[in-house]
Amino acid sequence: MKAVISSSPPPPLYIPNSSPWKPKSPITTTTLLIPRASKSPNQTKRAQRAKANAKGFSGTPAPTTKETPATQNSGKGSGADDDEIPQVVFDRMIVRILVSVGTPMATGLALLKIFSIFKEQGLWDVPIWLPLLTTLLTFGVSGFGIPYGALSTSWDEKSKGSLLGLEEVQRNWVEMWREEDESNN
Repeated sequence: MKAVISSSPPPPLYIPNSSPWKPKSPITTTTLLIPRASKSPNQTKRAQRAKANAKGFSGTPAPTTKETPATQNSGKGSGADDDEIPQVVFDRMIVRILVSVGTPMATGLALLKIFSIFKEQGLWDVPIWLPLLTTLLTFGVSGFGIPYGALSTSWDEKSKGSLLGLEEVQRNWVEMWREEDESNN
């Protein structure tokens, strides 16, 4: 009984200073993000705001290049980077991209639906890896549909090209890398 009466909770620990080092000035997010600008009476608030540059954190602006208009477009191999795609070729390219992306994606979604019907009806206990594998394959192939659709299109306005565009892919692939090599030289 004496032990219960005489026992009292220990006094709370008192730590007067948790750190022996005192910070010279408090660091806040505003001091880290906004540099201090020298204030002069001629500067406005707009001029004192921090300005972001597109090329990293440097304060120097990026060098500008003088653009010259491309006045001599003599056709293929003229060296102009701003060659426009004719509207006929662009329309063909869009159709081929939509088909080459949409067909594998629709196939993948249809297979997922078929697998779920088989499982719900009890016709076949579909292993879990099979829908995963078919989804990876069909959606992966649809990802390659964009470059294939662009490369399998005949870039000639007058020529429509073949159904699958395999000959056009071979021709356009070489043409694309040749133009890239010429622009690097």
